[in-house]
Amino acid sequence: MTIDIIASIREELKQNIDPMTAASGKRFFREKVTLYGVKTAIVGKIAKRYFQTLKVRDNQDVFALCEVLFQSDYNEEAWIACQWAYSLHNQYQPNDFYTFERWMASYIDNWAKCDTLCNHTIGEFVAQYPKFIEKLKGWTKSTNRWLRRGAAVSLIIPARQGKFLPDIFEIADRLLKDEDDLVLKGYGWMLKAASQAHQREVFDYVMRNKEQMPRTALRYSIEKMPQHLKAKAMK
Repeated sequence: MTIDIIASIREELKQNIDPMTAASGKRFFREKVTLYGVKTAIVGKIAKRYFQTLKVRDNQDVFALCEVLFQSDYNEEAWIACQWAYSLHNQYQPNDFYTFERWMASYIDNWAKCDTLCNHTIGEFVAQYPKFIEKLKGWTKSTNRWLRRGAAVSLIIPARQGKFLPDIFEIADRLLKDEDDLVLKGYGWMLKAASQAHQREVFDYVMRNKEQMPRTALRYSIEKMPQHLKAKAMK
């Protein structure tokens, strides 16, 4: 069954290859990426249709299929894996975190895979099980840039909802002077999301740290703020 489903997905992806999509997609990455070149809307329809055929006994059955998809290295297959993992969000169990963490360490090798897995799957997981935010804080010390970025971007959606502000500031503190621009953009994005519910608090945080905060992170952090606050922060 596993082989049949994965083989069918891959065949359908191949049938929907668009050379222009493949060429334009690669321009968004500095790293070498593996793409079929299928439009995101089509990948989404494929993911949804095949998920509906799965007979889910428990999460691990689906996670095993996700693992096979991740192993291919194709962005589109990783996207399907992330969508399937998120589709199980109503039945997440605490130990699922360790599966997600292993995927981060083993298969995530560009910002698109990182953000897709973290924004929704891991973000929803920590919203349900906040004690695992401590694990995200541990990622900030990793030599793996994607784990460090993931520590921040996993909190994007909770941040927009006004949740976990002290933890958000702690993660930003830990990543404050990171030397990787994709990590800086990640925690800047997290602060920008938090500013939607806590503008004054995030602005005050930026002002306290602006002398140390790299410009890349600072600009991301204040992007949604009124012009007069942006001007003050950028002085």
